[in-house]
Amino acid sequence: MFLTRLLKPTVTASAHCDLPCGVYDPEQARIEAESCYKIIEKYNASTDEQFKTRAIVIKEERAELAKHHIDVLWSDYFKPEHVQKYPEITELCWKAAKQCSKVKGSLDLGEARTLLDMIDKIADVWTKAGGPQATRVAKATAARA
Repeated sequence: MFLTRLLKPTVTASAHCDLPCGVYDPEQARIEAESCYKIIEKYNASTDEQFKTRAIVIKEERAELAKHHIDVLWSDYFKPEHVQKYPEITELCWKAAKQCSKVKGSLDLGEARTLLDMIDKIADVWTKAGGPQATRVAKATAARA
């Protein structure tokens, strides 16, 4: 027990990537938000209480992941020059992160839809700011048939 305490890290760090890798895409947040939306649909269609309990836990995890991905975009990808050119991004990211918290604590499909719409607006700014070219690896040409 003493050894465990002695070797326990005093600082815990977490990140999207340990490097940072430079790969950013709002699609990560959108996939998590879509999961929330679909989970709420399935929750509402189910009468199985055990399933519904599991659905809530998973939805809350996915909402937290969506929030994480939005925060990473805001803090790591968007730079002062992006904010200057697209000043709406500050409020978009802030409100979307708040919306993730609403979805986390709600079973309202409308709240989940609102989050998806917000993420789409962030994605529009990310695309205008050169996100796909600056942060993603180009796809290889289609494989031969």
